[in-house]
Amino acid sequence: MNKTVRTIFIILLGTAIVACSKVPITGRKQLKLLPDSMIMAMGQENYSAFLKSNPPVNPPTRSSAEVTAVGTRISKAVEKYLADNGLSKKIAGYKWEFNVVDSKEVNAWCMPGGKVVVYTGILPLTKDDAGLAVVMGHEIAHAIADHGNERMSQELAVQAAGVGLDIYMQKEPQQTRDIFMSAFGVGSQLGLLGYSRQHELEADKLGLVFMAMAGYDPERALSFWQEMSKAGGAKPPEFMSTHPSDERRIAQIQAFLPEAKKYYTGTPGGSSNSPKPAASPTGTSQTKPSSNPAKPSIPATTPTPGQLGVKIK
Repeated sequence: MNKTVRTIFIILLGTAIVACSKVPITGRKQLKLLPDSMIMAMGQENYSAFLKSNPPVNPPTRSSAEVTAVGTRISKAVEKYLADNGLSKKIAGYKWEFNVVDSKEVNAWCMPGGKVVVYTGILPLTKDDAGLAVVMGHEIAHAIADHGNERMSQELAVQAAGVGLDIYMQKEPQQTRDIFMSAFGVGSQLGLLGYSRQHELEADKLGLVFMAMAGYDPERALSFWQEMSKAGGAKPPEFMSTHPSDERRIAQIQAFLPEAKKYYTGTPGGSSNSPKPAASPTGTSQTKPSSNPAKPSIPATTPTPGQLGVKIK
């Protein structure tokens, strides 16, 4: 075993003892080397810098109002679920924000602290509130599952081998920032493809549960991803992509739907301490929310259709 490999092994072995945690709902164990406080601070800094270069649409449009409304419903349902299960510390310090930026890119992401950005390029494909809930539930799931910290930890463990994590981050601030932006969906890293696909599939699962808790029928995810598959054009093989193949993603969503449906309350913003079919406290039936409710009285604008190379992180 050469010196570099030995160093990497020692770093991973040593930190694995103190930095293991579990992802909510799936229970998967993960390795996180960076303290949450550092990730939150980096998130705020990079989020602010991004919005300076990419100002949110202003004044608000009908589409941006819908993004805020759907994001708020999902975030409140997630907060209640975490509180009911003693996991509120996972979002300590979160201050949710939902912004839309004008870009043809078909993408969206969520940084630490609940900072969500949706690109106008994806809005023609979401079509309705439930379609938006598929995307935003998926992005919020990445944040709740600490995928960004995990991705950064994996990359930095290799980059900092033989130097030390603290020293590397001080000596290579731009490289550290690039790794951060890639880890949170603003870019990609070929070296993390295997982990990225695992995170995408896990975010799909959590996203189905989160949208269901918020009162959106998770079955909408099937039609959304089927439409995305048709619109995406030619794609590289799965082993060369940061995302699972369309067929694999759709098959997993189909298999997980019965579990996600257990969380479906059929009421706006609803959630529960444990998965169970929805039932009214009075015993009367509840009306499921419309996937296309009345629109806010805000002048509508038509977003620019995006380049349909699916890039949801």
